Amino acid sequence: MAIDLTALRAHFPSLDTGLAFFDGPGGTQTPRPVADAIAATLTGPLSNRGTVSPSELNAERAVADFRAAYADLLHVPANGIVHGRSATQLIYDFSRHLAKGWRAGDEIVVSRLDHDANVRPWLQAAERAGVTVRWIEIDAETTELDLDSYERALSPRTRLVAVTAASNVLGTKPPVRRIADLAHEVGALVYVDGVHYAAHHLVDVPALGADLFVCSPYKFLGPHCGVLAAAPGLLETLRPDKLLPSPDTVPERFEFGTLPYETLAGATAAVDFLAALDPGAAGTRRERLAHALDSLHEHERVLRTRLEEGLHALGDAVTLHSKAADRTPTLLMTLDGRDAREAQAHLAARGVVAPAGSFYAYEPFAALKLEDPALRAGLAPYNTTDDVDRFLDGLAAFL
Repeated sequence: MAIDLTALRAHFPSLDTGLAFFDGPGGTQTPRPVADAIAATLTGPLSNRGTVSPSELNAERAVADFRAAYADLLHVPANGIVHGRSATQLIYDFSRHLAKGWRAGDEIVVSRLDHDANVRPWLQAAERAGVTVRWIEIDAETTELDLDSYERALSPRTRLVAVTAASNVLGTKPPVRRIADLAHEVGALVYVDGVHYAAHHLVDVPALGADLFVCSPYKFLGPHCGVLAAAPGLLETLRPDKLLPSPDTVPERFEFGTLPYETLAGATAAVDFLAALDPGAAGTRRERLAHALDSLHEHERVLRTRLEEGLHALGDAVTLHSKAADRTPTLLMTLDGRDAREAQAHLAARGVVAPAGSFYAYEPFAALKLEDPALRAGLAPYNTTDDVDRFLDGLAAFL
């Protein structure tokens, strides 16, 4: 299926501004059906969850629909879906849950490629528990993970490996399944940050080998929240601190306080929006998602090629740091002798939204000795060739 880009873009009120958005890795624009679902849930009627009144049933339905939608998107059972305020919050929560079982002499492995949200919570939990931290390094020439360093980091004492499925700044997609298989051989759990990956690929958590997987719906057209996916049996083994009267069933035991039903409804609507991109597609929701996301992946690949060729044509004035053979349509660049924040402002004045910074990628910037700030251009489903050309023309004028 070729994406009907005109029809898709018509659902996004923010695109009526004429702005060209390249800030998708930090959060995408929102289609109207998602906003409508949020508003309809809020105006209800709506109460706390229950089984008696229509308002209680509406809350129950919002939760059940959310779990079913993300079960389809991530390929896990519905009772393996946990809502969180953000991916960062979920990683902090689960670092505490998992660290309850760690003992002095245990080890964990983290990656230099990761967003700090999948690094700092584990380091802080390890310090409290007296656990040793090992690192997977980055190959500076390829911007790939150095798997030799990973194999050296593993041992029978390893309890957890935390790794990204795709870098939010470089786009690098490491071989998560290989990493997971090696971790499982020594009895370690694998926690995968899929926030950037899920924005560009249909996720299959079991196929990736992830024991726990986290993503953020606002990276793929939904509202601001986080989602964790895991096998319910694994979740049953974890005992979080919780209020005595609150549910102890999985996954509710990990969701503290009243859930934001309107946010759940919006997150569900984002999945349904993606599944409906091809009106002629048939099959289950997951089958329709696979069909649509394959087409979006090809659309973004074509745009990425156009953007890369245009940046290479600018010569030595632009240094591209996104080099991995397998990566998302996200490009990180520095500008010879120029401040990336000035470039951001120059592009913004021309109606092009492209942020500058280090984007919480503290470890990749340090490991690769990258300048901060750098300019990042990330493509999303609604981007067009005209957007790409506007970015390139604006950057050329700045340089």
